[in-house]
Amino acid sequence: MKKVILTILCGCLFYNCNKKPEVTPKINNSDTIVSTEIKTDTVPAFTKELSLNKISFKIAVTGNQMTITPTGLSIDNRPLVRKIEGKITNAEIGDLNSDTFPELFVYTISDDSNKYAKAYGFSVNNGKSVSDISIPNITDDPKLSKGYSGHDDFAIVEGILAQRFPIYTEEGATSKPTGKTRQIQYKLRNGEASRILVIDQTIEF
Repeated sequence: MKKVILTILCGCLFYNCNKKPEVTPKINNSDTIVSTEIKTDTVPAFTKELSLNKISFKIAVTGNQMTITPTGLSIDNRPLVRKIEGKITNAEIGDLNSDTFPELFVYTISDDSNKYAKAYGFSVNNGKSVSDISIPNITDDPKLSKGYSGHDDFAIVEGILAQRFPIYTEEGATSKPTGKTRQIQYKLRNGEASRILVIDQTIEF
């Protein structure tokens, strides 16, 4: 009798050892959430397409990343990816050096109450490729930045890039607008490494 029971127990143990356990598939909730977030984040907050003389630029901004995709260049149409500061407000195209090839400018403003404006520029090189334009910061010039407290904007006006802002009495909490406006006009020139904007004239009114 004991031999029979021992034989049955051994058989049960052998069956359980060789039986493959059932595996319940796991759902990774974190992966699902991440996938949803990526899908949402990839929707551009700003898109615009501009063309001049058969060369086009498609601008797409997602978060603080700007992607500019050119078309119509004879050699290099690879996208340009740049980090931007603040919120994009507009983009314009024009021919600032009268070479029949376009320049592209993208404008942003800061997220604070002063709304400081910034311009990002790109110039086409003889229809073959595109490169960045070096743009001066007026805060580096004590004379030009006197009374500057943000609230400025950029625009292409008759072959130049204009930066306009209200003039304030002084910096700090007691700063007040004087009612006057300063406009700085930039022209495009060839620099040593890239094209640059240089100040052509300054107007106050």
